[in-house]
Amino acid sequence: MTTLPVLELEGTPYEQGLAHGRLARERIAQNLEIYFYRFERETKLPKAEVLHRAGLYLDVIEKLTPPYAEAMRGVAEGSGRELLEIAALNARYELIYSEETRKVLTADLPPWPLSRVGEERGERSDGCTSFALLPTKTVHGHLLLAENWDWIPDVQGLVLKIREPGVPEILCFTEAGIVGGKIGLNSSGLGLAINGLNSEHDDWARLAKPFHVRCWEILRCADFEQAIGVVTEGQRSVSANFLIAQAPDRAINLETAPTGVHEIPPKDGWLAHTNHFLDLHAIGLTRRIQTSKRPSTEQRLARVQHLLRTSSQISHERALEILRDHDDFPYSLCRHPDEAFPPEERYASVVSVVMDLHEEALSIAPGPPCQHEYQALHL
Repeated sequence: MTTLPVLELEGTPYEQGLAHGRLARERIAQNLEIYFYRFERETKLPKAEVLHRAGLYLDVIEKLTPPYAEAMRGVAEGSGRELLEIAALNARYELIYSEETRKVLTADLPPWPLSRVGEERGERSDGCTSFALLPTKTVHGHLLLAENWDWIPDVQGLVLKIREPGVPEILCFTEAGIVGGKIGLNSSGLGLAINGLNSEHDDWARLAKPFHVRCWEILRCADFEQAIGVVTEGQRSVSANFLIAQAPDRAINLETAPTGVHEIPPKDGWLAHTNHFLDLHAIGLTRRIQTSKRPSTEQRLARVQHLLRTSSQISHERALEILRDHDDFPYSLCRHPDEAFPPEERYASVVSVVMDLHEEALSIAPGPPCQHEYQALHL
């Protein structure tokens, strides 16, 4: 059984980062190698330019969220890497998604579907499927939050258990070297799942608070409205989707773009989201941006909605089955690499998570979840 490393971090953000860096030194080095290769290959950004942009984001983080900057300093010292390299990892969402959007906008391609994208730029991931189940929809009356996070198969992940005075205890998944957990829960019964989005207004040069900093802040919130405020307040450089829930029975989906935020409430006891805006006009957008040759986001949303709609009461085990679904394989909810593409262009479900926010428990499996057992973790 393959499991993800679980790091127990305590103390100040700097002390947490220091332990993170020391305990995950090799995984951080691998992630840096992967991302700098991807930057060069897919976005045509040499390492020097990536580090320059990372430095600009470091300045933003130091100004807006000093504790996050201190955590990054700890990771850099603990792992023996340069601070700008760690900043590049933590701002990689803005840097990668912005460049992918720019390529679509500057190419002579139809906005949807992008039939020639694969010929000109190769495959891109449009993965990640998330859903929330209110107590009225679950067998045991618990609030469940679930996600398959689809990304580069070789990216190294970690589970963090975080204890910091004055902050709820946190249990979350992250990429080695990235301070903010992107999928997780805390001891206030609050949980977070995410999806990548692209819009025509995405631009890293806006230098707003990064996506991963917002994820980190959300998981430190004790209050549902406070967590929503983390998403809605301030400017955004690029688009992203946040699915936030808190026991006993609250959930909301927030589609965000530089132009604004669109709130989507639960219906019939559940919420689901993939990688496209459900209402472009509600957020001030005019076109869909899709960076994959074989976009699966609409198919995956239709499939997960069908599975949720046709299941009367859903158990924890049924949620796991949904995440292992292979309809439209390999572009299924349980995403597998498409062997028609070279290895460096393949994507898969890198991690699969089901969270019980009543129990403050998390079940997590690495890789496509059909190939791995879930590991049960608790705060």
